[in-house]
Amino acid sequence: MKSLFQFLFLSFFFLTIVSCGISKSLHDQPQLEGYNKAIPVVNKQSKTAFSTGNNFMLKNKQNLWELYVEGDPLERGLATGSLTDSLLKKQQKVFFGKINEMLPSKFKQNTLKTFLKWYGRKLYLNVPEEYKTEIYGVSEYSSHDFDNIAPRYLRSLYLHGAHDIGHALQDLMLVGCSSFAAWGEKSEDGNLILGRNFDFYAGDDFAKDKIVAFINPKEGHPFMMVTWAGMIGAVSGMNREGLTVTINAAKSRIPLVAKTPISILTREILQYAATLDEAIAIAKKRKVFVSESIMVGSANDGKAIIIEVTPHNFGVYEVPNSNQLICSNHFQSTELKNEKNNQLQIENSHSKYRFDRMEQLFDANPKINPQIAADILRNKEGLSNLALGYGNEKALNQLMAHHAIIFKPKERLVWISSNPYQLGEFVCYDLNKVFEKRSAKDSIVSLQVEKSNIPKDAFLETTEYANYEKFRIEDRKMDAFRENKKDLPIDFVEKYQSLNPDYWVVHYKIGLYYYQKKSYQLAQKHFEKALSKEITTLPKKEEIQKYLKKIKRKLS
Repeated sequence: MKSLFQFLFLSFFFLTIVSCGISKSLHDQPQLEGYNKAIPVVNKQSKTAFSTGNNFMLKNKQNLWELYVEGDPLERGLATGSLTDSLLKKQQKVFFGKINEMLPSKFKQNTLKTFLKWYGRKLYLNVPEEYKTEIYGVSEYSSHDFDNIAPRYLRSLYLHGAHDIGHALQDLMLVGCSSFAAWGEKSEDGNLILGRNFDFYAGDDFAKDKIVAFINPKEGHPFMMVTWAGMIGAVSGMNREGLTVTINAAKSRIPLVAKTPISILTREILQYAATLDEAIAIAKKRKVFVSESIMVGSANDGKAIIIEVTPHNFGVYEVPNSNQLICSNHFQSTELKNEKNNQLQIENSHSKYRFDRMEQLFDANPKINPQIAADILRNKEGLSNLALGYGNEKALNQLMAHHAIIFKPKERLVWISSNPYQLGEFVCYDLNKVFEKRSAKDSIVSLQVEKSNIPKDAFLETTEYANYEKFRIEDRKMDAFRENKKDLPIDFVEKYQSLNPDYWVVHYKIGLYYYQKKSYQLAQKHFEKALSKEITTLPKKEEIQKYLKKIKRKLS
């Protein structure tokens, strides 16, 4: 958080020198002429089922929201906004409440406001007009409570770059996603199958109201995507042509201006591409401002590739002589794999570890089917089944994912995880059935193919899972004790560490606590214990080693 504010602060002063173009961006208005401007009338059929014309939204029994909208860009935006109205306001309250929590002072909030204006000054030039119009329609239902940050439309536009800004400015790697594909001899039936975890975390409340959106646009291909209220970009999705997209963040330099958000690029691919070549052509014509891997699967091509994009380079990775493709958070193409940033990513992050773990699980499962794909996405162990502790970012299942998803493109089938994490039931949908001609007279029922759902993970019924949920509560207490420099209760350390004993963090944080208290021998004991566990990144491991060297000097 400190590095983020430092950047915003520097940007604020840079802005006083360079402000060209800001006025145009603040006054830009999307194209509204020629579109259906009729204000939707929403019929509330129950507390969790709403409709307007052919469009509807309902909450299914797995607590996933299912949204169906159709029409031109403005129609879609207005329908989406009207149907998700309460979720949209709730989501923005959660998101901007988090910002207020991180930046409590008015000065810092004003700095953020100024930064957003400057940083997003060219965003409007890099988002297709169609999507600006759709975003405008949704924004008409945004809350006015946060107009101090930016007007509703601009605020909604800025939020579509949140994924990009988050991993670029802070190198969060809270977007440590893992994805894979199999076809031919590696797939149980020979047809393409893909799976991915979207490990984007913005708080527990953010992930509670996932939306499975089915979009039937006036132009382009009908498609589905997993999203949240206010978001029209795509992070995971498949269209009716059997083309899929998923995104994995890569190492980025801090960009100086926003361009095309990755989720907008992938939305365009979903809506307008039917083949891998068409997806590549769309990706090439857009300028992005962060580095990303886009895994694209295609029923028409019978395989998957990875499109790798950076602000200054472009590559396509196809596996030679293989029927499987694996992707984490580093580049593999000839054009990008040797870049310095990418090599640092491989050395310092947990990306290569998760990549190797997926390879191990693929070797252990010669034929991939939807159930096996779900088992891989839910896997919590490290290399050679090493116990990592629950929540470790080296695990494929970090117990923090916004969603997991599995695709069978040829059959137009998709499975989406339900809460909690990737552990709940994977809900199945058939795009051919979803996009059969609808009428406003049709009854509003869940679109899922219930007989094809994948059961919830048995881990949910274990003591270990119950302890993990208790650990998360105690972990927040631990942070508060340290931040407020308060003494730990007598029995806290033993209880805290017993709830998640294999996780390096529980030993590291206790070590930090005792180091602050100048109880160096106790700090040493816990730091050494942390080093005996699988630490997430090389920089964190080196940090602990530095603490031990300092302690050695203090005790000598």
